[in-house]
Amino acid sequence: MSLTVERDKATGVAVVTLDRESRHNAIDLTTAAELTDTWREFRYDPAVRAVVLTGAGRAAFCTGIDRSAEVPQPDSPYSVDDPLAGIGPKAGDLWKPVVSAVNGMACGGAFYLLGESEFVVAATTATFFDPHTTYGMVSAYEAVYMAQRMPFGEAARMSLMGTAERVSARRAYEIGLVSELAEPADLLPATLRTAETLAGFPTEAVQGTVRALWSAKQTALQQALDRAPQLIALGNLPPDRQATLFANRRPGADFRLR
Repeated sequence: MSLTVERDKATGVAVVTLDRESRHNAIDLTTAAELTDTWREFRYDPAVRAVVLTGAGRAAFCTGIDRSAEVPQPDSPYSVDDPLAGIGPKAGDLWKPVVSAVNGMACGGAFYLLGESEFVVAATTATFFDPHTTYGMVSAYEAVYMAQRMPFGEAARMSLMGTAERVSARRAYEIGLVSELAEPADLLPATLRTAETLAGFPTEAVQGTVRALWSAKQTALQQALDRAPQLIALGNLPPDRQATLFANRRPGADFRLR
């Protein structure tokens, strides 16, 4: 299992942990399927009234798709399979509140998860960035989710600057991507505290409020996401050129933290 799920029946909170610490909690096809199944399973579990989503260890919350994963693609230019399309709780039709606890790096495909969380609590050591453009890929889904959660200029800067910049936890808090900061050792307790509060309220009212919040932006969000596959097909470099750029990257290369 690349995902661990702990349910606390006393509090009504489930903790979902991306458990691939050695891979910086990158998501392979198995993890993607487990996430999809987990969100759908929570829909039928009345003992789960709120969810905390986090990553194992302190180095990374999630670093997106695992580059070593073999992702089959349909034999048609009119079809695009996105292996991360179903990993978010809203994609799984889950309207119980999800609070993300971000420890370390959150980049690339991590925004599929952060983008479908109600709000984010981050460790003071967390950083956020989107590497797509550096490696000749279009940031489409990620950019859309970021534009829904922070000022347009900040979303544009993050998605365009690639690996040249990382957004600090403090800056993420200032622009509204993060709602609370905590010291690394206090991250999970702080996130659990908010989730337990949500789980303690009447769940029908909480879920209805979650649904109302998302309905305020869902039409525009869906229209933007529907365009993403075509933008990716038009703008991505061929896979072999992406692989070359990725292979030639400099581990630990200098980046600006802002």
